[in-house]
Amino acid sequence: MGPIILAIESSCDETSASVITNGKVLNNIIATQAIHRKYGGVVPELASRAHQQNIVATVHEAIESSGISKTDLNAVAFTRGPGLMGALLVGVSFAKGLALGLKIPLIEVNHMQAHVLSNFIEDPKPDFPFLCLTVSGGHTQIVLVRDYLDMEVIGQTQDDAVGEAFDKAAKIMGLPYPGGPLIDKYAQEGNPQAFKFPETVMPGFDFSFSGIKTAFLYFLRDEKAKNPTFVEDNLRDICASLQHHLVNMLLHRLAEASAKTGIKNIAIAGGVSANSGLRKNLKMMGEKRGWKIFIPAFEYCTDNAAMIAIAAHHKFLKGDFCSLDVVPLARMPI
Repeated sequence: MGPIILAIESSCDETSASVITNGKVLNNIIATQAIHRKYGGVVPELASRAHQQNIVATVHEAIESSGISKTDLNAVAFTRGPGLMGALLVGVSFAKGLALGLKIPLIEVNHMQAHVLSNFIEDPKPDFPFLCLTVSGGHTQIVLVRDYLDMEVIGQTQDDAVGEAFDKAAKIMGLPYPGGPLIDKYAQEGNPQAFKFPETVMPGFDFSFSGIKTAFLYFLRDEKAKNPTFVEDNLRDICASLQHHLVNMLLHRLAEASAKTGIKNIAIAGGVSANSGLRKNLKMMGEKRGWKIFIPAFEYCTDNAAMIAIAAHHKFLKGDFCSLDVVPLARMPI
């Protein structure tokens, strides 16, 4: 019988808990925070307060629905970082208290490593080594994965993340938060070749998305000066063209990394990996280049405790525990 671990995720605006036993995820309970929608983005103080309100019920549901008792747990895992400091602090503190009370080990998990390892929650699972394009609202990375806990970032954004580019573009168009999924929805009905946008070329396998946000802002400004209803008249084509451009920027760098390293096992992870355009075009590119493609289920793309659980499982097997004086880290590189 393998270890039974409770995992807690609280890095941003979703409180999540999951129980894993012998490497099998039993559940993935997520409490979302709708309060941020009216502000057009995540408000850190409100996020930390909502975590405090949600964490007891979320953990209780995870334990109860798994059919285990708290006394069956062999360890408690939590997201140490990266993330919002106040939000992380709620999860870290709760995990510490539970581990201390049950006299069981504590496991810290790197949020970005967990995103990569979400590819191991369900079959099919990638073989090592593989490249993982990790894309979210806060990160854009190409990660060389040699083993479960042996990862190296070989390319990353030098400014904004691609998820932020999606959300900011949506906000510029007047779409509600979170705007990225809405761009994806409208893009499916639009012409991806209708409009062209510039691309910032970076050295190596790095990315830059700040320029595209500025270019998009000026593009809409100029077009609305000629036609005040330009966005409403062309919403689907605008979304399709922008999404096509951003996805191409991601896949172009990923293709270069694959060619340079010779690795053809390719995975994606993170919130933006739920984007239908990215999934579709990655599969098409994989067929052309002979890649084996791995994409997590939708529920494991956004922030969730199941990915923390699978990472904690492998850390438990290595005896990689942390002390009770551990503190959260807003920035925590792989």
